[in-house]
Amino acid sequence: MNALSVAIFGANEDQCAILRLQVDGTGVAKAVLMYSNLPESSRDPSLRKIEEAGAQIVLVDIPAEYPSAAIRTMELIHALAPEVAVLAIGDVSKPPIILAAMRAGVREFLERPTSIDSLLEVFARLSTTHRKTSEATHLGKMFAFLNAKGGSGSTTIAVNTAVSLQRQGGDVAIVDLAPVGNAALHLNQKPSFTILDALQKVGQLDRSLLDAYMLRCVGGVHLLAGTDEPNPELHSTTDYARLLDVLVANYAWVIVDLSSRLDAVTRSVCDLSEQVLLVTQTDIVSLWSASKVHRFVAQSTSASRVALVLNRFRKISGFGDSDIERTVHAPVIWKIPNQYETVSASIDRGLPVSEQRTSEITKSFAGLANMLREMRHSEGARAAVSPLELKSNG
Repeated sequence: MNALSVAIFGANEDQCAILRLQVDGTGVAKAVLMYSNLPESSRDPSLRKIEEAGAQIVLVDIPAEYPSAAIRTMELIHALAPEVAVLAIGDVSKPPIILAAMRAGVREFLERPTSIDSLLEVFARLSTTHRKTSEATHLGKMFAFLNAKGGSGSTTIAVNTAVSLQRQGGDVAIVDLAPVGNAALHLNQKPSFTILDALQKVGQLDRSLLDAYMLRCVGGVHLLAGTDEPNPELHSTTDYARLLDVLVANYAWVIVDLSSRLDAVTRSVCDLSEQVLLVTQTDIVSLWSASKVHRFVAQSTSASRVALVLNRFRKISGFGDSDIERTVHAPVIWKIPNQYETVSASIDRGLPVSEQRTSEITKSFAGLANMLREMRHSEGARAAVSPLELKSNG
């Protein structure tokens, strides 16, 4: 691995000097810049030096006294040099700061105090990811599916959409992040490993190790199974972000089933996704709950990336799509017909309806998958698709 060029920004000169020694001590990277100040304006000359020095990585130390200054620095660096990997160093016990750093464009969040070993691990991973990215024509796309309330059908829709995507283009991974995962049941699988195993090894995770944790399912879709423990050992949002980064680097499509999970991980996943598909039914309780979940997600994610999928859809006289959109404050982009008995039987058999090719609902999932494919190739993939363009499905 060629030596990586690293720039260091912080508010404490001694801490920056320690980081410089640690960076150089890895033997795979060299500190080319060090500033013990945090620029607050795009006109700050220190920012221009990043490009002039050819820095590939920028380490930003987040001071406990005023973290907002470091967040602003990360935003400026990411805006002026988006190809540079920004790494944050700070207190991992403060999720709001981690989320703010991720929204500012941070690739990795390292716990203070750092060590040569921890930096070496990150540098090796970034070097590998950079090589894979430069070899690929594009990274994969990630879509998150989230329930408005329990039983709305997020898992069913996520699994069947993934199977349809696999049939249409291949190279699809499903990630089960439900509080208690059951995507494996939908696919007739008995996992030996779950997402917890992958998270425990996230620092060493590459394609070969990832493959060991993935299940090969019907049609060729791959599944990273969810936990069967209601209260598993907690992992940081940074660990989840690292895991998803590896998945997106290795699959064309990453479908994340959040089910009814509402926590910092959900906000982080939604913020990293191309689109958040909020699954709801059209009864009053479901729509009321959908509006609350939408508000929760929008606190960390652009509201324009949240769209509604109406499951078990049935028309209600005098209450149309525009009324639903006003209630939830999100566009309706797809409708899944109400074929409860067909879907229920397919779950019992562990054979997704998308693989059966026999019903109206099969065609609906294929249409939703095709819509996501079209979004992937459009320049505005991260913006919500106009509902007027997508109401061909009912």
